[in-house]
Amino acid sequence: MQKKNKSYHLYRSKFVAHLIRNIIYGLFFIAIALFIGMYGYHVFEGMSWIDSFANASMILSGMGPLTPISSFGGKLFAGCYALFSGLVFIAIIVLIFSPIIHFIFHKINLDSAADLKD
Repeated sequence: MQKKNKSYHLYRSKFVAHLIRNIIYGLFFIAIALFIGMYGYHVFEGMSWIDSFANASMILSGMGPLTPISSFGGKLFAGCYALFSGLVFIAIIVLIFSPIIHFIFHKINLDSAADLKD
């Protein structure tokens, strides 16, 4: 059995730290986006905080609102928040998976470099 070198363990620990850090950032951005939605529904539609939470989380997850929107300002906010949520979802997924994608590209590059030496 081949012994793994020190640089492999250092790279692996950096990878895990990068992945955990990006997951924490992603959760932080989700919390901010959820708060924006909650605040908007509370202000524009006069919903209670729990109803605002339910509607904002459903929009943020791509499911759609639970409560019908009645005011002009509420409809305008809901439309803008839905567009914002779609972009935030894509950005957070990219943020969380970027260390994994980087690792795959790094692995492909190392394999290509080893093939060129042979």
